[in-house]
Amino acid sequence: MGAEAACTVRFDGTVARGRALLETDALVFRGDFRLAIPYRDIRDVRAAGGDLTVVFHKGTAVFVLGAKAAVWAEKIRRPKSVLDKLGVAGGADVAVLAFQDRAFEASLAGRRVTVRRGLRAEEALVFLGVSDLRSLARLRTVARRLRPDGAVWVVTPRGSAAVPEARVLAAGRTAGLVDVKVVRFSETHTAHKFVTPVARRQRP
Repeated sequence: MGAEAACTVRFDGTVARGRALLETDALVFRGDFRLAIPYRDIRDVRAAGGDLTVVFHKGTAVFVLGAKAAVWAEKIRRPKSVLDKLGVAGGADVAVLAFQDRAFEASLAGRRVTVRRGLRAEEALVFLGVSDLRSLARLRTVARRLRPDGAVWVVTPRGSAAVPEARVLAAGRTAGLVDVKVVRFSETHTAHKFVTPVARRQRP
């Protein structure tokens, strides 16, 4: 979703080895024990000597990240919004197909983004909601309408057995696209970004 690193974590008298992830709204650790620290609960964050020290409502966790510690501390202090991670600039024109999300739509309105519910001949940015494999087939139609430098985000329910990630990636390849990024869209959904391969972006 965001930055990820193998590291050691010290927390509550326990030391564990695992992987730390900077999610859209939380710092997550998965190892012999698990931590999920929402940014809103962090009271202090600092980096020194390769250690990232995070103070939150349950105590203090130290992530041994080496040179990444300072970078992560800055990202936690100033986290990117979901729209920033999705590459939606102010005043953009986007197509939103087959899904509705009030928080997302409010964010788009806050940036004065023009939202359309249908496809034009050429699209720069498309958000395609997919709830099952049948709706995933629409990706091929969207791919044909993308500008050479355009992108489509396929938004799916997180961890859904109805739309496995492997099938989403395969559908992108079948449509002639490549997957370049994945973002935690919300608490319930994930977004995969697909673009036209660079070698095919030149117009005939």
